[in-house]
Amino acid sequence: MAMGSYSSDDGADDAMMSEINMTPLVDVMLVLLIIFIVTLPVLNHAVKLDLPQASSQPEDTKPAKIDLSIQADGSIFWDKQQIDDDTLKARLAQAAEVQPQPELHLFADKSVRYESVAKVLSEAQTAGVTKLGFVTEPAK
Repeated sequence: MAMGSYSSDDGADDAMMSEINMTPLVDVMLVLLIIFIVTLPVLNHAVKLDLPQASSQPEDTKPAKIDLSIQADGSIFWDKQQIDDDTLKARLAQAAEVQPQPELHLFADKSVRYESVAKVLSEAQTAGVTKLGFVTEPAK
């Protein structure tokens, strides 16, 4: 039953007052809510298993870190030990085969020729090294 004020000042007796009755809408929503609350545990059926108990710690092996430095004159250092081009190729090939693959941190002097850096990057890619990072100093 709609509740509202009706005034018949204009003399028309057949005018109707139209309002939406919210009570049935609220009732339907509450019924749907109860249905969903009741049926949710039924929908979440799973196979009941008695699993064995075991304790294991995840293996937390961190990959090794290799510092590869290139000085301004183009000389290459592998972990602070100077090496030549052939030794670089051999060590990069060895590093690429190790699992997990070590991270190669490249320290290049700011005045080094780009040719030297490109050569080292090319050798690393040829050897199969995938984890490579450039190390810089923060700007002051």
